[in-house]
Amino acid sequence: MTLGRALALTATCLLAACQSTGGLPLKGGNPYAPSGRARGEAVDGLTVGHRLMAAGEYDLALRAYYRAAADMGATVDVLSAIGSANLRLGRLGQAEIMLRRAIEQDERFVPAWNNLGVVLMETGKAAEASRVFRTAYALDSGESDAIRENLRLALAQIEDAAYDGPKDIANYKLVRRGYGEYLLLGAPEVGPL
Repeated sequence: MTLGRALALTATCLLAACQSTGGLPLKGGNPYAPSGRARGEAVDGLTVGHRLMAAGEYDLALRAYYRAAADMGATVDVLSAIGSANLRLGRLGQAEIMLRRAIEQDERFVPAWNNLGVVLMETGKAAEASRVFRTAYALDSGESDAIRENLRLALAQIEDAAYDGPKDIANYKLVRRGYGEYLLLGAPEVGPL
């Protein structure tokens, strides 16, 4: 074999190796990876967290609320939601801190007042809880049956000093969301499918 033939054969092999092997066709001729831009608008973390709370996924809801805090800031609604998720997870100290912070931001935010009352009932502070429930009830103008029931339970516990009933947050109603819409969070009910 001559040197010319060997170079021609090598060049042919190299060119053959450079040909397309049948991969995916390039979209728009761009050889680079996709940019990762969203195609539509994402649902905010607060809405995702509310949906997860309704589904009983409290840990995932808490994570969504933290994402909402990073995106939106520590608004009264976000702080109240974080407190409510911590309450459902049994983290009463953290829940109380977040709910008190929410009330400091907006003293008229009814869900934070109600949920703080639930935390106080769970920690055995029935007298303070009844005061907090009264505040929530007054701010709500008596509109919410859940707050009225929470106040009734707190007052009953104060009246009966030897109260040995179950301390279960399922007895109390959590209230969440913005100023005009109060949704109740209870233990998920299992019903016919």
